[in-house]
Amino acid sequence: MNATVRPETPRFLALLLALLPSFAFADVPLKLWHAYRGGEEQALERAVADFTKATGTPVELLAVPYDAFSSKLTSAIPHDAGPDVFIFAHERLRQFHRLKVVAPSTSLNRSAYITSAIDALELDGQWYGYPLSLKCLALYYNTDLVARAPTTTAELLEALPSLSEASANRYGLVYEAADFYFHAPILAGFGGALFDANGRAQLNTEGMANSLKWVKGLQDLQFMPTEVSGALVKSLFNEGKAAMVISGPWFAGEIDASRKWAIAPLPRVSENHDAQMAPFLGVEAAFVSSMTRQPEQAEALAKFLSVGQATVARVTLGRQIPAELAAYDNELVARDPLVASFRAAAELATPTPNTLEMARVWEPMKLALRAVLQGGTPPEDAGALAERRYRALNRERPDDADPKPWLAGLVLIAIAASALVVRRATAMQKCTFAQRYPEAWRGLAWVAPAAVGVLVLIVIPFAVGISLSVFHHEAGEYSFVGLANFVDILTSRGYRITEPLSFYFTLAVTIGWTFLNVSLHVIIGLFLAILLKNPLLKLRGFYRVVLILPWAVPNYITALMWRGMFHRQFGAMNALLAALGIEPISWFTHFSTSFAANVITNTWMGFPFMMVVALGGLQSIPDDLYEAAEVDGASKWVQFRRITLPLLRPALLPAIILGLVWTFNMFNIIYLVSGGEPGGATDILVSEAYRWAFQRNEQYGFAAAYSVLIFFVLFAWSRVTNRLGAEARAE
Repeated sequence: MNATVRPETPRFLALLLALLPSFAFADVPLKLWHAYRGGEEQALERAVADFTKATGTPVELLAVPYDAFSSKLTSAIPHDAGPDVFIFAHERLRQFHRLKVVAPSTSLNRSAYITSAIDALELDGQWYGYPLSLKCLALYYNTDLVARAPTTTAELLEALPSLSEASANRYGLVYEAADFYFHAPILAGFGGALFDANGRAQLNTEGMANSLKWVKGLQDLQFMPTEVSGALVKSLFNEGKAAMVISGPWFAGEIDASRKWAIAPLPRVSENHDAQMAPFLGVEAAFVSSMTRQPEQAEALAKFLSVGQATVARVTLGRQIPAELAAYDNELVARDPLVASFRAAAELATPTPNTLEMARVWEPMKLALRAVLQGGTPPEDAGALAERRYRALNRERPDDADPKPWLAGLVLIAIAASALVVRRATAMQKCTFAQRYPEAWRGLAWVAPAAVGVLVLIVIPFAVGISLSVFHHEAGEYSFVGLANFVDILTSRGYRITEPLSFYFTLAVTIGWTFLNVSLHVIIGLFLAILLKNPLLKLRGFYRVVLILPWAVPNYITALMWRGMFHRQFGAMNALLAALGIEPISWFTHFSTSFAANVITNTWMGFPFMMVVALGGLQSIPDDLYEAAEVDGASKWVQFRRITLPLLRPALLPAIILGLVWTFNMFNIIYLVSGGEPGGATDILVSEAYRWAFQRNEQYGFAAAYSVLIFFVLFAWSRVTNRLGAEARAE
């Protein structure tokens, strides 16, 4: 039977092909990435559920830690592995645009939003994203302590003495003074322009010095505490020990329900002709990925989240300040005093510049602020300190190198490797591989999973790291620079060898850190092991369990606990010193005390491992040896030196080698306890490499070169330890 073709068939096929893309993605959920927590996350989940109900398009939510959010976006989206929509603050917009990870908004009704929110999302006449919320700083005050918020710094200084009593841990004003985000409005109020007419950062100005001097004066007069963190701000305000707090809308969700409070704009600066403190205005927006395969649905989701009931949910549940104008006419929104107060504060704010220069000033300003507040640098010199750090961090782009010699070298290496393989294969022609190694395939099958793991987790990342070290990364673009990164590191280009940013300074700190820690681990661990081996000691089992707990607790939790104990005013360490009649110490102001804080924390976590190893080794030593030594008249010290140490050496040496490697790269303690303070002086090599990659304009090539040098240092050390191990085995 012959088949007949109906005339409608081509038309039907054309329609089917036209509808195929929509069929292909009908059940594929949109991916939405965000960094929300708590009420903000609940509001987003409700809005997404409403969107799915209204459109039938499923949405898959993923909460990403904020610190890693930007790097994940810029690495995932270009490789088509990122979200369709993501929520982020506007200050990274220019970077996202240069990396081509964000698509322009095609249906944005600019008149529906607050003008400043729209202005923040504009680049070269094009708008990106849909504004969701506004975030800026304002003045919270406890209405039981402050009847009316001060409108000028003169009124503030007049009120602070009666509101402050340092001996009772009561303060008139509390905020995270060492964070430049919180200092920016004070700098603006004192007339300190952050950028010059050409858009370049200018940090050493009179306004900068005056603003730092004013803040330092508040601290010296004990009107505000030292070493303030977000947790401390929350604690003091909820306990009624902080009369006023500078914070953003997120702080409202942390205030205890029993506390009475109100919000006012930041005061004007009387010292500068009543100039207004202008905080940075952050605009959170829903951005559409440039790589989304469902652009219409992604655009619809981003727009849906920024208007209507989604906005109301973000206000009522997430306590966000809406960017949509119509939201302020909603009864639920209009009744919220938080919204009205922060809308007034937002009108005085300045959108955070979304330029590359803005990203470059955070770390230098953090250094200057902490140097002044910790008493290490006068306010007049802090601007120059920030300028030096700014120039050191923002290194000049190295000249491009010719890749041809490198490619030729790789070809020669490949030829040599191939020749070696051929030579070995020729030598084995007398018998087949199966005849020579009859059980080889079975052995290969057993080790294959481990080999794959080593290949994926070690070999490939190592090869990528080495390759990356010969490139320079800037604004998403890589350029081949050969050995320029290594030359800059090894010659300390841009800073002195004795400065914290120098590779040699950091290497010296790392070596000192490693050997001091491991020495303490061994000494304390061996001492405790000898005590626990004593059969006359009661409750030995209990002590063993208790003493191993510091090692069993995750090190990042222990690090955060010790960080709190080293606090200048509220830490247990200073409380102990005060009980002994010793003046409390600002632990992270000087290198010696900051380094000591790191060592104390790491020693606490490291000695149990050595104690367990030593205890196992001691139990393997026959008691007959000690009895014979006592008969011969040997003292306890002689027994320890002639019997215990030599017989413990085979057990302790591998543990010491392992401890050295662990401690050499102990990132968590450095990052979480001292944070590299003061001014990066206590950073070790691995934390310094991390900062170059993720905190200093994403200089991935430079950080990779740092990592390669760390590898060579550890490789040289492994050769030494292999020789030591061989000598121990020979004995």
